[in-house]
Amino acid sequence: MSNFTPESSVLGGSLIGLAAVLLYRLNGRIAGISGIVHGLFDREAGGAVWRGLFVVGLIGGGWLYQLIAGTPVSGESGSPLSLVILAGLLVGVGTRLGSGCTSGHGVCGIARFSMRSLVATVTFLFFGIATATLVYGVFMS
Repeated sequence: MSNFTPESSVLGGSLIGLAAVLLYRLNGRIAGISGIVHGLFDREAGGAVWRGLFVVGLIGGGWLYQLIAGTPVSGESGSPLSLVILAGLLVGVGTRLGSGCTSGHGVCGIARFSMRSLVATVTFLFFGIATATLVYGVFMS
C-alpha cells in the first residue's frame, strides 16, 4: 500500500466506472469480469470479439500503467505458488456460486441498486476478510 495516493485512486475508480457505464450503454452488457471471461469459452454466449478485446484491455491497462509510471509492477505475491493456484480456483468456484464476481456485483450491481448484488458484495467482503485473517494471521504466522 505504499503506492496509495488519493488522486490515483479517484482516477482509477473513475475509469472503472466510466468503462462499466460505456459497456452497459453501448453494448447492453454488465462489466462483470467472470461473466466476460466465461463467455469467451462458451460458444452459446456470443460476442467473442468484444469479450476478447475487454480482457486484452484489462491486461494492456496494467502494461500501459507500467510504461507511463516508469516503475515496474511486481507480479510476485510473496505466497507459495500452490496457495496462489488454490486461491484462484476457489475464487472461480465462488464466482459461479455467487452468480458473478466483485466487479459485476460490486461495481455494476450496486450502481443499479440490486439487492442481490448488495448481499453478494457484503458476503464477498466478509469471507475475503475472514480468509485473509486465517491465512495470514493463523496459518502463515
